[in-house]
Amino acid sequence: MGMIIQTKNVVQSFPVPAGEFIALKDINIDVPEKKLTILRGRSGSGKTTLMNILGGLDYPKSGEVIFENENIAALPENRRERIRKEKIGFVFQSVALIPMMNAYENVEFALRLAGCKGNKKERAMKCLEMVGLAKRMKHMPHELSGGEQQRVAIARAIAHRPEVIFADEPTAELDTNTGIQVVRIFRNLVENEGVTIVMTTHDTGLMEAAECIYELEDGRIAQKLEK
Repeated sequence: MGMIIQTKNVVQSFPVPAGEFIALKDINIDVPEKKLTILRGRSGSGKTTLMNILGGLDYPKSGEVIFENENIAALPENRRERIRKEKIGFVFQSVALIPMMNAYENVEFALRLAGCKGNKKERAMKCLEMVGLAKRMKHMPHELSGGEQQRVAIARAIAHRPEVIFADEPTAELDTNTGIQVVRIFRNLVENEGVTIVMTTHDTGLMEAAECIYELEDGRIAQKLEK
């Protein structure tokens, strides 16, 4: 099984009035390609900080982040931005849909921002179909439920055919049944589209969906579970 992302002794810290807060301490993980990996832990455990480093949104204080055999922690920001644009998709707890655009327009707009070539209309419709919203694509965000809005966000994240999707607490604002539906969509994307997904959550009910689970405690990897 190949690894699409690996970290080597990653440390992250932030200045605080008392000195320095160590958010991540010697993080060494392997993210298998075309699998669902979960980073779990309580609030403040460091899982979102780690995800932001894995996705190239933040630089670590020290250590390496190997993305497809390239240490993105050592790259200039313009190169990292290109990697994010071409190879990575993000799904956040706050779906951040553009309120004056309908579901289809939100996804199609993302394709234009990414500079994607080809039939953008066909791809946007296909992505909304994959998340079960073929009949809701003309609805505005305020006309959609929270779960439907999150599914639009997922369609938007996969539209440019990224290799990795990072999903930060994507089910936190959803009820249990809707959260399970969202994770089921992730499973389908892994199995049918060959996408690698890394998701943070503290919901123990979602763990069975993942092939690999890293549990974080106080900025360290406390446990690794694999299927």
